[in-house]
Amino acid sequence: MTNRLYRSRTDCMIAGVCGGLGEYLKIDATLIRLFFILLALGSGVGVLAYLLLWVIVPAEGAAEADPAETARAGADEIAGRVRSMGDDVRRALREPSPRTGLLIGGALIVLGVIFLLGNLQLPWLRWLRFDLLWPLLLIAAGAVLIWRRVPRG
Repeated sequence: MTNRLYRSRTDCMIAGVCGGLGEYLKIDATLIRLFFILLALGSGVGVLAYLLLWVIVPAEGAAEADPAETARAGADEIAGRVRSMGDDVRRALREPSPRTGLLIGGALIVLGVIFLLGNLQLPWLRWLRFDLLWPLLLIAAGAVLIWRRVPRG
C-alpha cells in the first residue's frame, strides 16, 4: 500500500475517489465503483460516503495542506462541478436534441405498455410484476450499453 491516500487524477470518472482508493488498496477501481453504486442504490449511503471522501481526501499531486484547506478545496471543486452540470442542463433544456426526445418518448411508451399489461390481469402474464421487471430492464439497458461499446470489425 502507498503511504498516502489521494484522489487519482489519472483514474478519474467524477472526482478520482475510487481511482485513488483502488491505488491505495491495490485493487481494481472498477470494483470500488461498483461497491459505491451498490451502496448508493441500497441505502443511499454510497453517495454520502463518496461526497465525504471527495471533500476530505486531497487530490493527487496536491501539496501537503492542513485538513481544513483540503476540505475547502474539495468543497470548492464540488461547487464548480455542480455549476458546470447546471449550465449543461440549462443548455440541454434550451436546445433539446431530437434524439433525446425519441429516447424519452420510447421509454415512456415501453413503461406504459408494461403497466397496461400488468393491469390487464391476464393469466399468461402473471410473471409481469414491476419488482421483477425493473431489474431485468436495468440488466437489458446495461447489456445494450456494453454491446454498443464493443468494437466491431
